[in-house]
Amino acid sequence: MTATTTHPLLDKISLPSDLRELPADKLVELSVELRDFLISSVSRSGGHLAAGLGTVELTIALHYVFDTPNDKLIWDVGHQAYPHKILTGRKGQISTIRQKGGITPFVTRSESEYDAFGVGHSSTSISAALGMAIAAKINDEKKRTVAIIGDGGITGGMAFEALNHAGALDANLLVILNDNDMSISPNVGALKNHLAKILSGKMYTTVKEGSRKVLSKMPSVWELARRTEEHVKGMVIPGTLFEELGFNYIGPIDGHDLPTLVKTLSNLKDLQGPQFLHIVSQKGKGYSPAEEDPVGYHGVSRFDRTDDNLPKKAVSAPTYTEVFGQWLCDVAASDDKVVAITPAMREGSGLVEFERQFPDRYFDVGIAEQHAVTLAAGMACEGLKPVVAIYSTFLQRGYDQLIHDVALQNLPVLFAIDRAGVVGPDGPTHSGSYDLTYLRCLPNMVVMAPADENECRQMLSAGLHYNVPTAVRYPRGKGPGINVSTCVETIPIGQAIELRKGKNIALLAFGSVVYPALEVAKEFDASVINMRFVKPLDKAMIERIASSHQTIFTLEENMIQGGAGSAINEFIAEQKLDVTIVNIGLPDLNLEHGSREELLKEAGLDAEGIQQSIRQHLNVAQ
Repeated sequence: MTATTTHPLLDKISLPSDLRELPADKLVELSVELRDFLISSVSRSGGHLAAGLGTVELTIALHYVFDTPNDKLIWDVGHQAYPHKILTGRKGQISTIRQKGGITPFVTRSESEYDAFGVGHSSTSISAALGMAIAAKINDEKKRTVAIIGDGGITGGMAFEALNHAGALDANLLVILNDNDMSISPNVGALKNHLAKILSGKMYTTVKEGSRKVLSKMPSVWELARRTEEHVKGMVIPGTLFEELGFNYIGPIDGHDLPTLVKTLSNLKDLQGPQFLHIVSQKGKGYSPAEEDPVGYHGVSRFDRTDDNLPKKAVSAPTYTEVFGQWLCDVAASDDKVVAITPAMREGSGLVEFERQFPDRYFDVGIAEQHAVTLAAGMACEGLKPVVAIYSTFLQRGYDQLIHDVALQNLPVLFAIDRAGVVGPDGPTHSGSYDLTYLRCLPNMVVMAPADENECRQMLSAGLHYNVPTAVRYPRGKGPGINVSTCVETIPIGQAIELRKGKNIALLAFGSVVYPALEVAKEFDASVINMRFVKPLDKAMIERIASSHQTIFTLEENMIQGGAGSAINEFIAEQKLDVTIVNIGLPDLNLEHGSREELLKEAGLDAEGIQQSIRQHLNVAQ
């Protein structure tokens, strides 16, 4: 796409009320300017791009037709909401997105009155929108509520739970399915758009409702008519399922045809009860590199928009994700019982190469974390060795299944938990701050936290061979740069190691803070213990350290409350050990977005922050 140097229409729009002053015949021109502005902004700041390019026309149509913020737009996940942010008063701040002190990467209630519901995880929009629609009805308010959900988000079970509930109510809810998993094919052209206008129009609706009233007095004839209508529509419209759930289904229509979108939304706005609009859009629309590689352009760092290729990443030490991906391929090559499961995170969890090499043992379940966990439990029952590759923040969504289906049955499922601790630009919705707390309380669970890349590989191998539920949690990005052995080595269960012997003070560190602890220890001549296991704890090591040191500091990249340090507190109290203990970890607040380094500094978990905490406790002069 050729860059537009000026944006005369967009420059005049600060809020949706300005947008609604435009003549309808200017909207297509505005969409060109908005798309160009989005590409230019994200190319300079980095961020999510392909999804937003696909929702430019939809966003304009929604704010043009509906009276936002009185009418509520609830976006699912928020990757596609950059155009929404631009049109709702944040155009001048869009270049700060995902940066510390800048605007948030997702939709956030505290940021704007136009952000009706905060999101970060998927499949929540329909439930939230239904709740708002019910509230509007109870409060007798003339508000319309719209949920916008993608074809990925609607794979989540929560979305179907909400659809099932909404269809049984008469709340005025519009669900828009933004289907961007396919290109717009010929059967989603003029005929479909024309049909959508008819089906959403007042004449069709009036005739349909009138027929219902007449035919309902003749039950057998009414049932025949109802079934005939559904079967006829089912032949030309892929919406019979949503009709059966109680929605009036419209579509699919071209999600980039602004006049049709505006007309259809205007019709639907006046209809009562649950409505379902299916649009088909294209990720990366209007920017050819993103159209050709929507996965690569989903989330990007800064790039040159005049270059058809994203900047090549410099070859360097592997990330924890890459270490996991290589390990999984290695063990699968020698063990045909190893299978991999991911809830729609193939690239993010490092499974691209595994899928290529072992397609029959790779299972992407979509955005369905609960199903992923119980699927693994079923596989484990029958002798397979399931490895669930999942982000810490997403495993929270499968917690009941983790307890009920895995831990209580003591099934050997290995959880490779990526993005543990602070994650950076994606903010608190994606921060893996709680996993040590919610994992260590589960009976039968083994929980490990590697200090470096090679230890991560060893722990994964150990976890695969323990005949119990096991979790290995590791942070986003690179480790300290330790060479990774290609051998499939394991480590003894529940065994910590002493890395430095000191006097009086001991630092008991878990995972990512081990190396900062080694750096800090020199100043205080402190002992450093790489605890490695959060559960089971190396109790013999703790007793030995407590008997030979005056003060123990526990270090972890997890919330202090209920975390690894709390586990050591409990043991020391239980054994009545005579030692002072201080816990250092993530604070009891939501750290906002920024780089991982910035957030660790803010949390006091970089070397300087750890030093300061120890000094303060020991009353040492700064």
